[in-house]
Amino acid sequence: MIGIKHIAILALILIGTYVAMSSVYTVSEVEQIIVTQFGKPVGEPVTTAGLKMKTPFIQDVNSIDKRVLEWDGNPSDMPTKDKLYISVDLFARWRIVDPLQYFLRLRDERSAQSRLDDILGSETRNAVAKHELIEIIRTTKDRVPLRDALLTVAERDLDMGSLVPIQKGRMLVEQEIFAAAAEKIQVFGIQLLDIRFKRINYNESVRPKIYDRMISERRQIAERFLSEGNGEAARIRGNRVRDLNKIQSEAYRQVEEIRGIADAKATEIYAGAYNQNTDAVAFYEFTRTMESYKTIIAANTTLMLSTESDLFKFLKGMNPESAVVSGKPTLN
Repeated sequence: MIGIKHIAILALILIGTYVAMSSVYTVSEVEQIIVTQFGKPVGEPVTTAGLKMKTPFIQDVNSIDKRVLEWDGNPSDMPTKDKLYISVDLFARWRIVDPLQYFLRLRDERSAQSRLDDILGSETRNAVAKHELIEIIRTTKDRVPLRDALLTVAERDLDMGSLVPIQKGRMLVEQEIFAAAAEKIQVFGIQLLDIRFKRINYNESVRPKIYDRMISERRQIAERFLSEGNGEAARIRGNRVRDLNKIQSEAYRQVEEIRGIADAKATEIYAGAYNQNTDAVAFYEFTRTMESYKTIIAANTTLMLSTESDLFKFLKGMNPESAVVSGKPTLN
């Protein structure tokens, strides 16, 4: 059986082991330690990794992160200098450089995040309120815009597609927020490493103005294309009418030339046929005059001719007493 002496020794060993374990703690590479005694910090912060000692039972170990931490704010609506509301979403990076001061003022990361919400949110509102919308949206004041290659020289002279000049730009506004917030956060043992705008959205009251401006510029370009298209269409129609008139005039000229040649040929044939002797010439003159009578004399036609007229010389040779054969007049 195990005696009382052995039990006592075993108890002492267990107690000694527990006491030894309670007086030893480890520090990793990503943390720093504040040792507290009855809730109050004692000694200097432990910032080096390794195995460390503390007073058991009365001292506690408080771990503080040494790594770079992130702060991600919630989107918030705020007014600019020109009274336009925008939704700003901000993020930042920070770390704890004075663990003792951090522990005395904030204790834990939740409190630090809450304090960052207040300070960064307030400084962001102040910076946005001091600048116009274009200063918040644009990046730098020296940026050269990518202008539409379709713009004409006249439209470029009107500054269509050019950027409105700015004094600072978003990068300098971020630097202003960083400088103001870093000074206030430093008293909590925190170093602000960087701050950036994650997203800037136009408020519902601002979007129509932005869209109207974009639509106006696109409409001007569209109207230019439309006017150029109408001008080109008018030029094509004018060329079509000109070519059509040219084709018609050429065709008419060719027709008249052919007709003239045909008339000349017919006249030549007639002349060859009727110029053989005096009787042929007289007969040709008579037949042509008779054909002209058919053209100029119709029912109920009244002619007033001179007795010396060529048309009348055959009429005056007609015998009025001669009989009309088959309803046609006969000639002497």
